[in-house]
Amino acid sequence: LTVNCVDQHVEKSPNRVALIWERDEPGTAVHITYRELLDLTCRLANTLKKYGIQRGDKVAIYMSVSPLSVAAMLACARIGAVHTVVFAGFSAESLAGRITDSECKAVITYNQGVRGGRIIELKTTVDEAVKNCPSVKHVFVAHRTDNKVQMCDRDVPLEEVSSVCTPESMDSEDMLFMLYTSGSTGKPKGIVHTQAGYLLYAALTHKYVFDYQQGDVFGCVADIGWITGHSYVVYGPLCNGGTTVLFESTPVYPDPGRYWEVVQRLKINQFYGAPTAIRLLLNYGDKWVKKYDRSSLKTLGSVGEPINNEAWQWFYHVVGEGRCTLVDTWWQTETGGICIAPRPSEEKAEIIPAMAMRPFFGIFPVLMDENGRVIEGNDVSGALCIAQPWPGLARTIYGDHQRFVDTYFKAYPGYYFTGDGAYRTKEGYYQITGRMDDVINISGHRLGTAEIEDAMADHPDVPETAVIGYPHAIKGEGAFAFVVLKEQAAHTDHVKEELKTIVATKIAKYAVPDHILVVKRLPKTRSGKIMRRLLRKVVTEQSSNMGDVTTLDDPSVVAEIVDAYQKYKKEKSSS
Repeated sequence: LTVNCVDQHVEKSPNRVALIWERDEPGTAVHITYRELLDLTCRLANTLKKYGIQRGDKVAIYMSVSPLSVAAMLACARIGAVHTVVFAGFSAESLAGRITDSECKAVITYNQGVRGGRIIELKTTVDEAVKNCPSVKHVFVAHRTDNKVQMCDRDVPLEEVSSVCTPESMDSEDMLFMLYTSGSTGKPKGIVHTQAGYLLYAALTHKYVFDYQQGDVFGCVADIGWITGHSYVVYGPLCNGGTTVLFESTPVYPDPGRYWEVVQRLKINQFYGAPTAIRLLLNYGDKWVKKYDRSSLKTLGSVGEPINNEAWQWFYHVVGEGRCTLVDTWWQTETGGICIAPRPSEEKAEIIPAMAMRPFFGIFPVLMDENGRVIEGNDVSGALCIAQPWPGLARTIYGDHQRFVDTYFKAYPGYYFTGDGAYRTKEGYYQITGRMDDVINISGHRLGTAEIEDAMADHPDVPETAVIGYPHAIKGEGAFAFVVLKEQAAHTDHVKEELKTIVATKIAKYAVPDHILVVKRLPKTRSGKIMRRLLRKVVTEQSSNMGDVTTLDDPSVVAEIVDAYQKYKKEKSSS
């Protein structure tokens, strides 16, 4: 695999730029050629081997986006080890859970990270996490800042070693990496991708969806901790011999013109980002965009959640000046790469705003009804499934193949169930309508509501919670928590603050609910299942249309909650 991503390009054009690292500090880009990337990868690979990391071993990578973190992924691949990248914003507890589940022998990290002008304590978080991870034998520490951090016996500073490392010969179905993603039940699942199929799919989709041409500068601003970073910052572009941008900063540091200043300075040709960032920047107005020359741009892309029409129009007309192709891409951690997008297509074929539209080569989408039957014809909605396997499809959930089968193949036997609902237009195009299970999408990050509920349930004064997603102007969705407190619980405000801290500590800051509403009880069926559908209606102001509430154990609970919500809303608007 690394031969496909690095060595083959070194043979043909060693001085071609592979990576452009746009560091957090504005205007300090670092260019790394394919030859330098091979050198860096081999040095890291040899260090891993020296400390006993072998083919099949699991290695956690907890680093910010940088040439070294990309080399860490490639070094693992080169020696046949399996990497699991954990987003550097996750808490120590989330990191420990992933390390334990995947049985990692080592962690690669930085002393500290830098983002938006702030220092992030990466090594301290790793130290906290590995206290409870006996499988970890070594922590490899690189330096991103000059600050000293505490080192102990298990810690290994990344040092200079030989830069020649023969790649392991791997089978096409050997494991390449694992990546944890949220499901509708509490525990994140380790999605497994293999060598050949994954790489082929990432490379082909990168080339054809974005019309990537040799010499283009591809700017995907995702973090490597997510699948988008794996497929379209690292593996897809490198396999195609491309030049890929590593963006370490935030869209608003040092000001809301950052993305467009980078586009101008690095002459970016394809720009791929999340709707949540576009919605955020849209609020700052057009001046920050128009300040910079964006004439290098040819293709714009959006990823992570369905893009709303207003954000699409702004992205297309203001950022792309109405002359760039805009691809709204639908795919998942589990699919390995883009499955539905407006391109590739016939030359100049129409693109409908805010719609993924066309399945990629080899993707056969179907819509299913409640009875598990295929819905024929157009102008119809249903559960989005895929009828045939494709190379990028995940192979299993690490350590729990049964969960893999149950989650993706049981609901509609013979089909892969995406968990999303979709609408097929009169013309036969696909529009994704959102999740059909208890999973919400906060700023493009997938999060099971059960994870947030499990975290909050650890509070001694909180016997019960229910979390739902609600529409949020910037984040797409936000989390709204309904909590029941024990009778003797003291100050509600104090408990609310504690709950927010618990969620940030157990999961990550982005998972903290925007609203926490204390209620006397939750709406439940006679069998004890919480009816989140009703809570959604309360929050989206549809309480006059509750539908059938006869299955509730006590239907009067609805009026009680509506009442509490109205009071809460009044307090919020007056404060």
